[in-house]
Amino acid sequence: MFQNERDTRHEHVLHVARQMMTAARTAPKGKGLDIIEIGMVTGDDINRLSGEMLQIAEETGLKFLLRDADNILQAEAVVLIGTRQQIQSLNCGHCGFPTCASKPLPVPCAINTVDIGIAVGSACATAADLRVDTRVMFSAGLAAQRLGYLGEATCVMAIPVSISSKNPFFDRKPKEKQA
Repeated sequence: MFQNERDTRHEHVLHVARQMMTAARTAPKGKGLDIIEIGMVTGDDINRLSGEMLQIAEETGLKFLLRDADNILQAEAVVLIGTRQQIQSLNCGHCGFPTCASKPLPVPCAINTVDIGIAVGSACATAADLRVDTRVMFSAGLAAQRLGYLGEATCVMAIPVSISSKNPFFDRKPKEKQA
């Protein structure tokens, strides 16, 4: 049997994205508490994510969202990694407040933020080991958060995944809004 790489690419991207999700899940967590949420969008949901990014660009005037919204359309999958906010009761002061009780509710616990960073790093390392193209995008993560893809996650990062001759997520040109 002969298989052309081009014919197996999509299946391989999905397999790698699932491995990235596993790497994020098994990444170390602060105090051993797992408050990470992980998912993947493909197909029409990538279009929906892009549309939400365009909506955010319209609301905020942030032009890089136009570029990113167009850019994720070149992905075959987008891995989403987020965290629910949970005070870790360490009173470490890393969030800028001396105790967990003195931290205002909207201020994220620094340990939660570190956890998502480690999970994203583990996922990206897996992608690099498997030689697929990725880029971490908080812009697409914000859109995924607004769409509720990861439930109550209050901080979401997105990692578009592609297999191509050149990484489509780098050397990107600014995009202007179409008239």
